Amino acid sequence: MEIKSKSSAVREHMAAGRWQEAIRIVARFPRLDQHRAAILDAHGAYTNPRFFTQIDKDIEALKKAGQAALIERFGG
Repeated sequence: MEIKSKSSAVREHMAAGRWQEAIRIVARFPRLDQHRAAILDAHGAYTNPRFFTQIDKDIEALKKAGQAALIERFGG
């Protein structure tokens, strides 16, 4: 059995277009640096869209920003 790193799992999900799963994994990383807000907001947009809508956030824009942060951090 091959043991994969979390980063390689994230890259696989990204390549397959499974952005929600990739963001879910990365949101638990301890150090997200300058990508922290975008990744955590995207995770929230997937898991609790009603809340973000109530505070006048664009759900799709948050998801796209999270995707862009993952691409910048892990390569596209």
